[in-house]
Amino acid sequence: MRLLRALGLLLLLPLTLGASEPLLVPDVSQRDVQIRYSFTGAELLLFGAIIYPGGRAPEDPADIAIVVKGPSQPIIVREKQKVAGIWMNVESERFRSVPGFYAIASSRPLASLVDERTAAIYELGLQNLQLSPGAGATPEERRRFESGLLDLMKRRQLYYEDPKGVEITERVLYRARLSIPARVPVGNYTAETFLIRNGRVIAAAHREIRIEKLGFERFVAAAAEKRSFVYGLVAVIVSLLFGWGASILFRRS
Repeated sequence: MRLLRALGLLLLLPLTLGASEPLLVPDVSQRDVQIRYSFTGAELLLFGAIIYPGGRAPEDPADIAIVVKGPSQPIIVREKQKVAGIWMNVESERFRSVPGFYAIASSRPLASLVDERTAAIYELGLQNLQLSPGAGATPEERRRFESGLLDLMKRRQLYYEDPKGVEITERVLYRARLSIPARVPVGNYTAETFLIRNGRVIAAAHREIRIEKLGFERFVAAAAEKRSFVYGLVAVIVSLLFGWGASILFRRS
């Protein structure tokens, strides 16, 4: 239905706009992702249309890059080293703004679409994320901790790139599919779409996405955040009850 609405909007918009640059009409299959006890992940379909001035696509085709990210939060990354035969946290680095999830899909590899400066401005690609590291560390230490953080998030499937994940049809319609893992953090997300030609971003648009827990999962998360003492006390009591019940069953067997 969202795809039909986007196509309808494309037909209704006047194609003889006085703008000198094209416009993007993006949308997403789910703007509200609900996490329940059976949640194993989700797949978002991001699609839309490119509206060119005069209604005609140029001979020189443009490319699309789509970024889904959020929510940002401070993170402390600790580095373990073996000291006297024991693995211990020796050094750490604090990052002030780390997206809990970051995925980018593009119609071609990013290196062939934009230069390093443009990629850094729009945070296109994992290596261009602005993580806001704390002061005091040397450039070498920052790079080491940033590399470790990115590797950790990629192994958790919270960060990834798909260099051929966007399909463009007739130089006008585009679509991409991005996977949301089961352990994705809740919060507000943005889906940003960039239209790129000759190494330059010529149009951009975004949509909001909300990921939230519902039912019992929402109650547990809210209790842990707002009433941590009561939550901890209830968790201990429940653990004791389960242990007591298990001991009775084993005695009877």
